[in-house]
Amino acid sequence: MTASSSALSQERTAVADACRRLGAEGLLIGTAGNVSVRVGDRVAITATGAALAALTPDQVTVTDLEGKVVAGSLRPTSELDLHLGVYRRYGAGAVVHTHAPMATAVSCVLDELPCIHYQLLALGGTVRVAPYATFGTPELAESVLTALDGRSAALLANHGAVTHATTLDKAVENALLLEWACGVYQRAAAMGRPRVLDEQQQLAVIEAAIARDYGTTHPVVPPAQEESR
Repeated sequence: MTASSSALSQERTAVADACRRLGAEGLLIGTAGNVSVRVGDRVAITATGAALAALTPDQVTVTDLEGKVVAGSLRPTSELDLHLGVYRRYGAGAVVHTHAPMATAVSCVLDELPCIHYQLLALGGTVRVAPYATFGTPELAESVLTALDGRSAALLANHGAVTHATTLDKAVENALLLEWACGVYQRAAAMGRPRVLDEQQQLAVIEAAIARDYGTTHPVVPPAQEESR
């Protein structure tokens, strides 16, 4: 095995912790959804049929990148092929799939979630909605992979949402951001037609974020040092 036993143990615990956090945030209910993290050529992923909001590390299975179980006593989620596809195609470090209520509602109506707020640029901008397909099928996995092209989030028509990132914490944050954005869209649409940021406005946000190193903390520069610059 590429990853040590201790590392795999840590990642199984991390997946369980992430599921409980997502459950507490209202993004997971019952056994609906799945979470995974990649460690080298191994993937720690939630077991099928497990209650995710109360998940324990022993309910996280480890597979290789071909889907063969290498650790754990429970069968992995039925969406294993989707997770493995994201790892193979996009080199992600973690994948989160939820049936979050706001995201699922939007997926039942729209063909894409438009960029109505600049924070959606953290997910790549407009979020595509993958065409409906039965859960756990190759058709669903392929449609989601296509929708994720150039994005770190996608909606699944009449189903839910998928996010990915380099780390598990970031994939969870992306899922929370997507759910927030779907909620904002729903509330705005109830009052009228939501305004959408055009390409120029989006580019201006990206340039400002780069210039200001947006999203990171910065120490206060003492006045004396500021004056000497």
